[in-house]
Amino acid sequence: MGNIRVLVVEDEIAIQDMLVFNLSRAGYEVLPVGSGREARSSIVDKYPDVVLMDWMLPDVSGLELMRQLKRDPDTREIPIIMLTARVAEDDRVAGLDGGADDYITKPFSPRELLARIKVVLRRGLIVADEIVTAGGLNMDTGSHRVTVNKKEILLGPTEYKLLNFFMRHQDRVYSRGQLLDRIWGGTVYVEDRTVDVHIRRLRKALTPHSCDKLVQTVRGVGYRFSCREV
Repeated sequence: MGNIRVLVVEDEIAIQDMLVFNLSRAGYEVLPVGSGREARSSIVDKYPDVVLMDWMLPDVSGLELMRQLKRDPDTREIPIIMLTARVAEDDRVAGLDGGADDYITKPFSPRELLARIKVVLRRGLIVADEIVTAGGLNMDTGSHRVTVNKKEILLGPTEYKLLNFFMRHQDRVYSRGQLLDRIWGGTVYVEDRTVDVHIRRLRKALTPHSCDKLVQTVRGVGYRFSCREV
């Protein structure tokens, strides 16, 4: 469990410290911040597995920040649990309608919070089988098969994860560090150049099908997947 990152967005130091203590003791990697700006910066630096979001923040409401994250294709899949003193039914409805995966009112039991986090994380692992398409490629997430013109492309597990991520996040440039964080999850030490190796393998697998140009190098920055010609 030690590799699961929890972003705690809470400006009250006493509550933040309590959350850090209990989450760390339960084996989570905890990223505590006290504002919406810090939360966004932290997400770019270290992509979390789940976010605990206070409603009342100094620069933006947690509700609005959550809505922003859920609108952004790059962050909308992150599970968010609202932690708030707002107990009115209208507030709970607004939070859930705004995209919260769960809503917990203060004061709360640390044991219950840990149980709720486990439920949200399990829920995120249950993804319905789907077909992702881009640039002539068809990815069946149920069978883990990638085809083009009904011909299967054989990929290693890491190349499959890379392609899956790229196809879901088209036309955005990602640095090697960001790709390491998203694909490898920051669970082990991996050199940046490892990304280059797997990008080459992915392109090699796509080349016989004339799809290698979909994976583009942005010099000095990183890589992107795009159906547009460079």
